[in-house]
Amino acid sequence: MILGIHDGHDAGAVLIGEERIFAVNEERLNRIKKYRGFPELSVRKVLEMAKAKPEDVEVIAVAGIFRKLSRLRELEANLKAIFGRDFKRKVLFVEHHLAHSASSYYTSGWRDALAVSIDAAGDGLSSSIYVARDGEMIRIGQSTYVDSLGDFYASVTELLGFRPMRHEGKVMSLAAYGKPAYDLSSIIELNGLSFENHLGVIGVEATKKLAEFFRFPLRHAKEIALRLKKGELDGKLQRKAIEIASSAQAHLEKLVEELGLKLRERGPRLAYAGGVAQNVKANAILRHVFGDDNLWVFPAMDDGGLAFGAGIFVKTQLERLDGKWRPFKLEHIYLGPEYGQDYVEDLLRSEGLEYEEVDVPSFVADVLVEGKLVGLFQGAMEFGPRALGNRSILADPRYESVKERLNVALKRDVFQPFAPSLLWEKADEYLEDLNGTPNEFMTMAYTASGEFRELAPAVVHVDGTTRPQAVRREINPGYYSIIAEFHKKTGIGAVLNTSFNMHGEPIVCSPKDALGTFRKAGLDVVVIENLAIRA
Repeated sequence: MILGIHDGHDAGAVLIGEERIFAVNEERLNRIKKYRGFPELSVRKVLEMAKAKPEDVEVIAVAGIFRKLSRLRELEANLKAIFGRDFKRKVLFVEHHLAHSASSYYTSGWRDALAVSIDAAGDGLSSSIYVARDGEMIRIGQSTYVDSLGDFYASVTELLGFRPMRHEGKVMSLAAYGKPAYDLSSIIELNGLSFENHLGVIGVEATKKLAEFFRFPLRHAKEIALRLKKGELDGKLQRKAIEIASSAQAHLEKLVEELGLKLRERGPRLAYAGGVAQNVKANAILRHVFGDDNLWVFPAMDDGGLAFGAGIFVKTQLERLDGKWRPFKLEHIYLGPEYGQDYVEDLLRSEGLEYEEVDVPSFVADVLVEGKLVGLFQGAMEFGPRALGNRSILADPRYESVKERLNVALKRDVFQPFAPSLLWEKADEYLEDLNGTPNEFMTMAYTASGEFRELAPAVVHVDGTTRPQAVRREINPGYYSIIAEFHKKTGIGAVLNTSFNMHGEPIVCSPKDALGTFRKAGLDVVVIENLAIRA
């Protein structure tokens, strides 16, 4: 068995065995969003899920290179506490961007591809480009941490009063409410296969320079952001903030497209990861360059996927040494903890809650048609930032009014869109620019068809785009059946799916977490496995 570990921002662990992969991020277990540090709970949990002992681990693949002595000593002490004094002979370090790119290439199912990672920074770099052939990865391009496209976008995020390295998705969402008003070519450009930052600074210093460039009052940024979050979009400074967001998003898309076109000349397939790969609008640009079936975005594309990348890189190298490597396609990301019905019943009894056993697809479809908000908890938890039907909150997408209710319940920002889960066979009908296999992991934006905009306005953004999960029966039969039942009752083969958590909190992991969020959010119903609890 190979254990992958990421000790850092959005820490986590993955255990790769012969038959199964187990993966979880520390935030889901300790309930601290984007937890930074050693993933002790995650390591113990993946071992528990695999019914394995520390001595069963043959290699410990650690993502990132530890240059600070204090951090290295801390890591070693934590590993020693779990694996004993001989832990060092098992440890292999995998550089940050290699781990990102490995996570995408080695799960793509392709023998040959280009593998790219773009983020803010890691191990001195902010992007890496590899030619990947027969399991071997050869770096052909990179950008330093100074020439960082991810840091540029993070600085815009901070400029607009949001939290950098956390709320970039809010800038992307906000961008749709306006049009680009600034040419940002003098800020950052593509130079060959590298980005070039003309500001010459990063972080808060870059934020200050951008404030001067845009003539935006940085001291009032948080106040302006608060107004935007409440849906007050029409004030002078709010409109300026929206223009900045739209300009930054347009420039990001332009640079990603330029890079994509250059890479397309070198090969037909692209495997992609890193923090910038969270930007589903930019991903859609790459999809148009490479085609639907030739772009693979690793579902845990951010730093939360580094443990997976480190583990699968080491596994692949060992297989290559033995002449056993074959391309592997990741079919799903239900790799986390799961809880049986007996466990759930014991918990509900101890909480003194009334519950009923239900036929889940029929029951959930019925209460959705009644306009209820439903927490759905079933099977193994998803790995990565998206809830894909096992830790989800569902609603009827036919009515715009449900967005306001969800925003209030979950304390979400008003301008952020909601996404749909739809039946696999309905993708062609609902997605206007689909030209191949639909996306199963909510890593891509599409243009919604006219029909879908009319049928399901609650899951179409203001610019007519949507970020779908296409659900196959063979991958998640329970969730597929819920959507199929809803389709029978309404004629719509899609439901609104948002992650099962309050805004700013991690997605729920355990049934106890689910009950807590059910109460805090004031949901109408929660279904845990096949047991339903009504408010």
